[in-house]
Amino acid sequence: MKASGESTDDQAASSHPLPLEDEKKQQILHELDNILESRFFRSAGRCKQFLRYVVQHKLDGPCEPLKERTIGVEVFERRNDYATGDDPVVRVQAGEVRRRLEQYYQATPTEPSVHIELPIGSYSPLFRESSTVAPSHTVPLLPPSPEPESPKKKHRGRNWAIAAICSALAVGAVIAFLALRHTAGQKSAMDQFWKPVFATPQAVLICLAAPVVYRPTDALYQKYARTHPGTFQTEVEKMNNLLPLDPHETILWGDMWNYSDYGVVRGDAYAAIAISALLGKIGKPSQVRIGTNYSFEDLRNSPAVVVGAFNNRWTMHLTSSLRFVFLEQDGRFMIREQTNSGQVWERHSNKKGEVIDDVAIVTRLLDSKTGQFTITVAGIGETGTQAAGEFVSNPEFLEQGLRSVPAGWQMKNLEIVLQTTATDSIPGPPRVVAAYSW
Repeated sequence: MKASGESTDDQAASSHPLPLEDEKKQQILHELDNILESRFFRSAGRCKQFLRYVVQHKLDGPCEPLKERTIGVEVFERRNDYATGDDPVVRVQAGEVRRRLEQYYQATPTEPSVHIELPIGSYSPLFRESSTVAPSHTVPLLPPSPEPESPKKKHRGRNWAIAAICSALAVGAVIAFLALRHTAGQKSAMDQFWKPVFATPQAVLICLAAPVVYRPTDALYQKYARTHPGTFQTEVEKMNNLLPLDPHETILWGDMWNYSDYGVVRGDAYAAIAISALLGKIGKPSQVRIGTNYSFEDLRNSPAVVVGAFNNRWTMHLTSSLRFVFLEQDGRFMIREQTNSGQVWERHSNKKGEVIDDVAIVTRLLDSKTGQFTITVAGIGETGTQAAGEFVSNPEFLEQGLRSVPAGWQMKNLEIVLQTTATDSIPGPPRVVAAYSW
């Protein structure tokens, strides 16, 4: 099944294709290495795989045309019979590669000898010598003066000059209009933060953990009811009241059972609700997945918001190699900066055991270990997670917090450490205490 706007066959390379002799191939491979090591591709695993594959395919010479299914199977490990219409991974990555290539060449200070392009409508790259790359359009400051010749020529010259001046004025007016429109339509921090979720038609997965939860067996409830008639007769009572056993009474492990229907942490639920509501407002579909109801394969196929830290193994996996990480050490739970003189943040409780402040990490990964745009929202405790959820879903918090983030974060991976003060287990406004982008 052909994707809309994407051709399954190679298109004509260019009106100025490079002859692929060994020397030219080496130039192309050298430029490919430069691209893949640039900040636009360095951490974009799937984009690197895609671009390296299609370039090498083209350099290997005459062979069957590059097709969507071939790339899906060879690069993204899809089955041979996978439905390309239902799984747009190849089309999505092709669009992302084009975007990153454009950013790379806009930011490259020196003109490379070869440009690698991925034209719209094809999965086959083009290789252009720098001399064949169209230069940027410029408007002359002043039209050239006409030579003093015959009256007819002078007349034509004056007409040309007037036309050129009018043209320049018109171009200037258009530029001024576009600049004004750009300023008027400038995107908010919220728009820019969440913009990458629209790079794919897939719904955003909001992924919560379901930690292991135990509860007394019915036999234990019945044992208590025999000495306290009329108690714990219904499921509603069992689910809404503590079983007041003698703390010194011995019970067997067989008196407890794993209750898989329950276990979502309160702070995680608050964060998920806030994020789901935001995505609905901005017109992006979302799906909530809990516990074992999602896998790494699901995360590879859709943008995702992963909620929770120590209770969510996917957060721990996706952030394990980043600048700020969650760490458990000697029974202490902390956030640590992985540098030689890195900072450490912990949550604190009062003498009653009530949390009085908590810390959290928000990560925004344009291309995570899953190959998809991924956000993690996680605190050491549930108040931290709830505060992180409010940070990414509240325009005021996000606008204020991102002011302290290094410029250019919109096109980079981003990690933010937040701190919040809790009152009666309710987090206060989140504050940015550290940030890093790359």
